[in-house]
Amino acid sequence: MSWLYLSIAVIFEIAVGISAGKAQGFTRLWWSVATLVSGGIATFFLSLALLTFDVGVGYALWTSLAGVGIVILGALFLSQKLTWKKLLGIGVVIVGVVGLNLAGTA
Repeated sequence: MSWLYLSIAVIFEIAVGISAGKAQGFTRLWWSVATLVSGGIATFFLSLALLTFDVGVGYALWTSLAGVGIVILGALFLSQKLTWKKLLGIGVVIVGVVGLNLAGTA
C-alpha cells in the first residue's frame, strides 16, 4: 500500500511543479490555488507512505520521481527541450532510485 501512496504523492508533486510554473510567482489565482492544493495532497500521501518507508528513502524517491515526471511532461506538453544531458540525468536518477530502493530493503 505504501507504493500506492507514494505513487499518488508523486503524481500530485508533478502537479505542484507544473502548476507553480503556470502560477507565475503566485500572480495567477487558479494556478496558485492548484499549486497549494496539489502540494497539500502530495504531502498527505507522502506522510502515509513514510509510515513504511525510511524518511530519507521515501523523500528521495518522491522528489526524484516527481522531478523526472516534470521533465518528461515538460518535453511532451510544454515545448521544453529534452536534450541528451537531460536524458542522462534521468538515467542517473533512475539508477539512484533503484539503488535507494534496494538499500532500503536490506
